[in-house]
Amino acid sequence: MSPHVNEHAQAVGPEVPGWSPRTPPVPVVLEGRYVRLEPVAAAHAEPLFEALGAAEDAPLWTYRPAAQPADAAAMARDVVAPLAAHTGALTFAIVPTDGAGPARAAGLATYWRVEPTHGVVEISGVLFARRLQRTRAATEAMHLMIGHAIEEWGYRRVEWKCDALNEPSRRAAARLGFTYEGRFRQHMVTKGRSRDTDWFSLLDGEWPTVRAAHERWLDPANFHADGRQRARLEVPPPSQG
Repeated sequence: MSPHVNEHAQAVGPEVPGWSPRTPPVPVVLEGRYVRLEPVAAAHAEPLFEALGAAEDAPLWTYRPAAQPADAAAMARDVVAPLAAHTGALTFAIVPTDGAGPARAAGLATYWRVEPTHGVVEISGVLFARRLQRTRAATEAMHLMIGHAIEEWGYRRVEWKCDALNEPSRRAAARLGFTYEGRFRQHMVTKGRSRDTDWFSLLDGEWPTVRAAHERWLDPANFHADGRQRARLEVPPPSQG
């Protein structure tokens, strides 16, 4: 970004013509070709526990601040209810719709740390059941959230943050087109352990290129009959100009 100069001969950022604070995210259903995102509610607790509550699912909870719920009641009480009641965030239950079975919630993702004054929002708390991981539905869920924040609500910056040791989350951010911005050392204490946090961002001016790459990958023509991809999702690096 080239610096501009003010009346004091100081370098300043470019003006943002017509800027006004954005509105906070409001509950909405986002629907794509392979997935539906619904504001999380009590009815999602049971399917979420079925998808995320088995003993073999315990590694999915390592980098989350909350422990894995022991049963559906704990999922409802300790996970779903606080997320549904949070007035400063908006959490979705991720419901794959392209499978042979019934459409049931299999993941979570949240619009978090919303800053309407500056047009900044974070996609946080992404949790995919094992059957949702590495699927078209998972990628499309993130595509829908990014696109809605930028195109419908007018946000300028979408953030992605994760534990610096969470390699799957780091890879997901890069694959989706987010740019790595750096590491906040000793940023948090989570479950009694020190956490460094890696920051990523995607800007509104970068979104058209990223969106096109997502759409090419999500096109049904990119997949074999058994669901295998023909071409990988490749997002060009953002321009440095």
